[in-house]
Amino acid sequence: MARAGLTAGRLTRAAADMADEIGFEKVTVSALARRFGVKDASLYSHVKNLQDLRARVALLALEELADEAAAALAGRAGKEALVAFASAYRTYAKEHPGRYTAARLRLDPETAAASAAGRHSEMMRAILRGYDLPEPDQTDAVRLLGSVFHGYVSLEEAGGFDHSRAARDVDSSWHRALDALDAVLKNWPPAT
Repeated sequence: MARAGLTAGRLTRAAADMADEIGFEKVTVSALARRFGVKDASLYSHVKNLQDLRARVALLALEELADEAAAALAGRAGKEALVAFASAYRTYAKEHPGRYTAARLRLDPETAAASAAGRHSEMMRAILRGYDLPEPDQTDAVRLLGSVFHGYVSLEEAGGFDHSRAARDVDSSWHRALDALDAVLKNWPPAT
């Protein structure tokens, strides 16, 4: 019998909050049960197992991030859209580090196809249309943008820039990276 007040949605949001507080990898069914003051078994009426719980957090994070990126993109094109989209990712990662980690969880193909991940790709493709990139160049450019955004944010999140004498200029480097991406997109090399 399901415990009153517990729902899959409520458990997912609590697990997402925990991920931001203690790290996504430390979220467990037992830890979540302790947060609600119940036995682990009480949660299994709402989530199948740890993998299901983590996938639910990942789906929530992908949806939230897509909503924030869409709001940032509204009414923008070209470099302005590129910067807004990238900055939405970076801001989300800083404000929700556990959720951001969850958003990168490998999902099974069916779950991934039904997730907000497609919205992320479509928003990047919308940005690229402002640069007049046709297919198959758009696919390559989407991969480049994702790699730069996620790579930079992940390195920053892990303290990868802290060793530099210019660590305080991480924001400046971020903006220079976006300038460089804009230049590359405006001068996309022909296929060989």
